[in-house]
Amino acid sequence: MTANQQQERQQPVSLRLTRRFAASAERVFDAWLDPARARRWLFTTATSAIVRAEVDPRAGGEFVFVDRRDGEDTEHVGRYLELDRPRRLVFTFAVPKYSPAETRVAIDIVPLGEAACELTLTHDGVLPEWKSQTEQGWSALLEGLGREVE
Repeated sequence: MTANQQQERQQPVSLRLTRRFAASAERVFDAWLDPARARRWLFTTATSAIVRAEVDPRAGGEFVFVDRRDGEDTEHVGRYLELDRPRRLVFTFAVPKYSPAETRVAIDIVPLGEAACELTLTHDGVLPEWKSQTEQGWSALLEGLGREVE
């Protein structure tokens, strides 16, 4: 592999996923910030459990979700950068157990009437070797969000 190929391989990428929900923009937005609701779908899977969920939903506030899988705990942490209910949520994101890298996630929600909306998730700063796994993870989490709000 050439030096250029190695450098390109390490350049962070952006992921973008879009999903429609049969729920109001407010309901979808709030599901990201209410720890009781978020612990049922955010940063967890059908075979794991959130054992700690802390959310300080304000610009500069932080969140931590600890997911237990097969007896092992993994922290998902970040800091809220922007909250514009119900249209936009931006936060930093890191999983310290796997990487010290901090990335940026933006959630943009467009109302489609009173009981529907479209959410676009943009995750910037993903390392190429994590792109596929990150995209699959967010897709699964958005499915869980759908089950939570619809």
